[in-house]
This record gives sequence, C-alpha cells and structure tokens, in this order.
Amino acid sequence: MFTGFLKSALPAVVMLAAAACGQSDLSKLEDDSASGAAPVAGTASAEQKIKIVGSSTVAPFSRTIAERFGATTSFSTPIVESTGTGGGFKAFCAGVGAAQPSISNASRPIKGSERGLCSAAGVTAITEIALGYDGIVVANAKEGLPFDLTKQELYLALAKDVPDGQGGFKPNPYKMWNEVAPNLPAKPILVLGPPPTSGTRDAFVELGMELGALEIPELAALKETDEDAFKARAHTVRTDGAWVDFGENDTAIVQSLVKSPDAIGILGFSFLEQNGDRVKGANLGGVEPTFENITNGQYGLARVMYFYVKDQNLPLVPGLAEFIIESVSDGAAGEDGYMIEKGLIPLHEAELGKAQEIAASLKTSAAPTP
Repeated sequence: MFTGFLKSALPAVVMLAAAACGQSDLSKLEDDSASGAAPVAGTASAEQKIKIVGSSTVAPFSRTIAERFGATTSFSTPIVESTGTGGGFKAFCAGVGAAQPSISNASRPIKGSERGLCSAAGVTAITEIALGYDGIVVANAKEGLPFDLTKQELYLALAKDVPDGQGGFKPNPYKMWNEVAPNLPAKPILVLGPPPTSGTRDAFVELGMELGALEIPELAALKETDEDAFKARAHTVRTDGAWVDFGENDTAIVQSLVKSPDAIGILGFSFLEQNGDRVKGANLGGVEPTFENITNGQYGLARVMYFYVKDQNLPLVPGLAEFIIESVSDGAAGEDGYMIEKGLIPLHEAELGKAQEIAASLKTSAAPTP
C-alpha cells in the first residue's frame, strides 16, 4: 500500500519541488518579475535598489513592506528574493556594495560559521533585528484526516535511525502513522518538508525532533554522555522516501498537499493562515496551532523571525535605513499593523520597542535622502 501510494504521489511532488528550487538563482536578483517583488517605483538604478534575500517564510512579509515602501516613498521598491535562510546568508556574506544584498531574512539566528563567511568577505558590521514570531505547523489537506501529534511521535516517524530497544539504533522501520502510535491514522508516512538550507528545517528539528528525542530514555542518556552523537541522531531525517525535501517554497508544499490528501507538510504558520481554505494544521500535544496559542507560548513549535542588515551598505543604498525603520514600525509590525493580516505574529511590546530602537540607531549611518 505504502509503495503504491509513493508511486502515485511522488511525481507531482517532485515536479513542484523542482519548481520551488528554481527560485534560488541569484542571477535573477536584478529582475523584479523573477524575484516576486512589486513593480519598481522611484528612479534609482538597479545597482542602488535595496536587495533582500533569505528565508522563504519571512519573504512574504518583506514583499508586503517593500510594496508599500515603493508606493508611499520616493525610494525604489526593494527587490526581495526567496533563497532560504542558509542560501540568503551565503549571498549576503559575498561582499559589501550597493550591488550586493543589504538585508538577509532569517527564520533562525545566524550561525558562527556564517558570520565567519561574512568576515572573510569583508562584511564585518552586521545588525540583527527581530521582526516577529512564527509557528512551524504540520499541515495536511482540508479533507485529510485530523492529526494530533507529540514531539516524540514526530521524532519516531521522521528520524533516519531510531532506538532498537537493545541499546543500539536501527533504520527507521515505521511505514504507517499508526505504527508510530495506535491513535494516529492508518496512512503512509509521507512528509513534504523544507531542505537542509532552510531555517524552517533547522527550527523544526531543534524544536520538534530534538525535544521529542529527549523524551526517549536511551536518547536522553546519549545526550548526557555524547551531545554531538545525540544531535546527529535527533536531527538526521530519514532518506527512504518518507520525507521529501521540497525546496524553499511553502506555497508549493500547500499546492501538493491539496493534490495528495494523505501527505502532510511542514509549513510556516503564516502559510497556514493564508491557505486556511485548502489546508489545516495538526494539533501538537493537544494544542491547536493558532495565533493566540503561539503568542502565549502554549504551542510548542514557535520561533522568532529575524532580518540581518549589512551596516556597511547603509551609506551606499538610498532608502535602506528608512526601509528598516518601516519594517518594525507600529504600523507594519505592531499589534494592529498591516502585516498581521499576512500572518505575522507580533513581538511583545518591549521586544518591538527594542527592535525599533535598533532600527533608529542605524539611521545615522544611512545614505542621504535624495
């Protein structure tokens, strides 16, 4: 049954994954239509426009801000490209200059190795700014069966190797959800998820699979004796077809879930919000993935979204400081801001105030207004 399902479902999955991956070509950065940015406003040349790369989860928020910024100011509409968090930092760290990305969106904090990459290319001044919260959701088609999963069940369903009950590990034997836990649907395990370059993937394995692994005594003991070995076991996703890397495009995952009702997908909460007529979110330990449950901390797969500013580009790119200030303004990112309808979960008041202070401090280094 499982093999037959995979044969029928995977062709559509692979085609959409290929389309999603095709959006990461940085050679298209100068082309607004390729990046998904709004039509250009203002008079700045392509080399002077604000260029933004990075997380596919944060990109829709950046595009919303960019469209308003281009329409309501004298500056050109920023170019926004969805490359994934890891791919964004790679492009962001390539060098300093107006032709280089000035902002990198991220659904996780920057890694030390990525800061090292930046430093080696002369990108030595970087500012981190929190934008808001997001939840990571397990979703399936609206007509699909309901799911209520625990983190331990996520680990057991998706880890490459699981404890064998004799002190060792064995390749993951579970093919059906009800083999993981009898209360789960008698359906094949087929999960469409983000690739290793995605911040959503990083957050999912850290907040979901790792914490689920810790609920298993053998893995909790392993962490006490060898943390690196524990993380390798907890973070390594199975490669036997039960998990499909689906590119840096949650919209493509949504489209495939609609066509494959027995599959589930790993998405950012904002994509669930925007596609609530087509997909639904699974409960996590009995907690529904809602705006309120993520805000109050009850939902266990929540994270902070960031954007990183290349400070050295502030004097080189017109409007960069103004765009940063707008991004964390009350009107954009506050409780009643226009990004709320896009699915942004706002920072708490003190956190937003701190982000606004950081943004305002960058204005002193900005290019003069034309």
